[in-house]
Amino acid sequence: MMAAKANPNSPFLSSSSSTHYSSFPFHQVSKKKVSFLVDFQCRKLVFACSEKPIPDSVNLDPSISNSGSGSSKNDSDGASSSPSNAIDFLTLCHSLKTTKRKGWVNHAIKGSESIADHMYRMSLMALIVGDLPGVNRERCIKMAIVHDIAEAIVGDITPSDGVPKAEKSRLEQAALTEMCKVLGGGMRAEEIKELWQEYENNASLEANLVKDFDKVEMILQALEYESEHGKVLDEFFLSTAGKFQTEIGKSWAAEIHLRRNSRLGN
Repeated sequence: MMAAKANPNSPFLSSSSSTHYSSFPFHQVSKKKVSFLVDFQCRKLVFACSEKPIPDSVNLDPSISNSGSGSSKNDSDGASSSPSNAIDFLTLCHSLKTTKRKGWVNHAIKGSESIADHMYRMSLMALIVGDLPGVNRERCIKMAIVHDIAEAIVGDITPSDGVPKAEKSRLEQAALTEMCKVLGGGMRAEEIKELWQEYENNASLEANLVKDFDKVEMILQALEYESEHGKVLDEFFLSTAGKFQTEIGKSWAAEIHLRRNSRLGN
């Protein structure tokens, strides 16, 4: 599917019309996330159907050819996305920068972190961690970057939403599939899907470590918000207690708890 095509089989669209959306069962942002793709399609049709472009103008979108196929040479071999697909995908990911993490919103934290903020510091964790036997650090960095990427469409679904774990995974899997279609498929899209699935299934040493980074980043952020806002955010520390899988995760979490206990003691 091209980046902007409204897929009638998408779980985010109703079957009756590409401009009407099914009510997303647990989140209210899906209409906005999908509607911009329809806008992209409209713009592409205008460009592709123009038979008399402005003389001497420069076509900055090589994905639009005389045939109207919307595919570049790179697309044909499935190795990479066209510039149009890439920009569509990156635009979709913009919401990761603007969507606040719901746990902090629920605790009335003003100016709380976004989903992208969370993933960025996890990536830094993977960057600075020492070499570990059998662990591919570069893969950990990539996994940290993509582990919450489906939230660009579904938003941040938390335990407080009451969504069963299996249903949450299904929604995110469907969103990831749509995002990879926006990217135009190919090697990079397959890599994103593979990294996401590996993390979701906790299926490797890298996934174990990045799962720990996810929890470490959350309790570190909780500690910072406690200090900045004068709050007590016990639930974030209680929800992660005893759930760290790696020695790195355990040691970093212990350091955060030590600093918290010292602050609370003072």
